[in-house]
Amino acid sequence: MKLSIIIPIYNEAAHINELLFYIRTHLKQPEECEIILVDGGSTDNTLATLEKEENIVLIKSSKGRGRQMNVGSKEAKGNVLYFLHADSFPPKHFDEMILEEISKGNYAGCFKMKFRSNHWWLWLAGWFTQFNVKFFRGGDQSLFIIKQWFQELGTYPEEVPIMEDCIFIRSIYEKKKFKVIQHSISTSARRYRDNGVGRLQFHYWMIYIKRWFGATPSDLFKYYKTHVK
Repeated sequence: MKLSIIIPIYNEAAHINELLFYIRTHLKQPEECEIILVDGGSTDNTLATLEKEENIVLIKSSKGRGRQMNVGSKEAKGNVLYFLHADSFPPKHFDEMILEEISKGNYAGCFKMKFRSNHWWLWLAGWFTQFNVKFFRGGDQSLFIIKQWFQELGTYPEEVPIMEDCIFIRSIYEKKKFKVIQHSISTSARRYRDNGVGRLQFHYWMIYIKRWFGATPSDLFKYYKTHVK
């Protein structure tokens, strides 16, 4: 089995080299993995920064994380896809853990998550991700899935500017089996730092509630852009 690591990026010049170094030094079997970066039209030095990187596949796409991840999946040579956010760092030998679960028949899943923060609420939010309940799922936890299932489920929604991860993962829960690997991926808390933990969490809850009551993707995005930095 070959693992395709797909990372949507946009204006990540300051961090992308660190992530790539981290991934390479934490792979168990790098020869069985490929790294695909899908740039959504960065306006900083992201592309210039990546020119010196070797053994990566760099693809350009129109902006939109769902669209970028779908574009990456089409170029993937692996039969297992692993979608990773650019500010999330998976555990050591994550590739081995994923492929081991695949060999057991667990064809889709994620890692539990912890924020790189000591704030009590973010610790608690991360603690809940150990449970295999769709309400606690999100894109920051990453997602592995066999390519066949990804295509069967219809890929990521591209018309949705936010929450594309949640929508697709919920479709897995509804139609397939989902596995939460009990090792932690760490993710940035920078959006919480920029907005304030309580304030940002309130607006995230409002977005979920609005979606529950039938708000359109454009309405949700407008709310997000208005209230979240």
